[in-house]
Amino acid sequence: MHDARIHAVTPPIRLLASDIDGTLLNPQFEISPVDLEALRDAHAAGVEILLVTGRRHAFACPIAELLGFDLWLISSNGAITRSMAGETFHRDMLPVETCKKLCTAMREFRGQTVLTFDQETKGAIVLEHMLELEGSIKKWLEKNIASIELVVPIERALTRDPVQAMFCGPMERMKQTLEVLRESGLEKEITVLRTEYPLRDLSIVDVLNEGCSKGHALERWARHRNIAREQVMAIGDNHNDIEMLAFAGVPFIMGNAVAELRCKGWAVTLPNDQNGVAAAVRQVLGGPRVTV
Repeated sequence: MHDARIHAVTPPIRLLASDIDGTLLNPQFEISPVDLEALRDAHAAGVEILLVTGRRHAFACPIAELLGFDLWLISSNGAITRSMAGETFHRDMLPVETCKKLCTAMREFRGQTVLTFDQETKGAIVLEHMLELEGSIKKWLEKNIASIELVVPIERALTRDPVQAMFCGPMERMKQTLEVLRESGLEKEITVLRTEYPLRDLSIVDVLNEGCSKGHALERWARHRNIAREQVMAIGDNHNDIEMLAFAGVPFIMGNAVAELRCKGWAVTLPNDQNGVAAAVRQVLGGPRVTV
């Protein structure tokens, strides 16, 4: 049994930003009824709910629809802020020339390279082949198959700015990716974010435009809404959530969070298989205590 270490918070929050995978979704990739009720209660109490995810907008929308109310999403790790209805607030694309240099520097990882584009038709996801991706992210490929286009060489797809480049594979292989990225000479042109799932031996390394992150996007949105950071609550579980949690005045990490997040001194709620989102929300806004 896990015990959530959660602190009473003032002032009351006005904006609640939640990660999706590993946070809002349980290990069965579902939103539990308890978490769903807590978010609906928070929305009814006047708190704006914002989903902040590494997923593409189109891949995150089906999750957002389950909440049962209109909301905005920050997707692709901060690159796009868009409503469920399709209204765009902000886009931060990876420049074509930067992406071309990236593809050259990362040529030994062609089999793990994925480019994403801001469209909902075939070609939203581009890769050269699927042979080296099927093992680690087979379910993701299956769910996104209608959006995938195979282009060889992958640079041929760079006729416009992509949202991001992404490298996927086993954790040891992706450690090599990070080493090569550090030596690429592109550090002033790109942001490198990683998401790790040790139990699945899966690591995702996202390369975005310089200065692009969940945290920057959340700060931009809070400023647009005239909400002070002290009134922003954020919940996350992985490396790519660090900037978002650092910005929020009320940060929570999941009980299943990666070790790096546990060293930050942030409040720890229950894991995603024990309604951790609801536990944090109830402690901040009140309501029935979440028990396990």
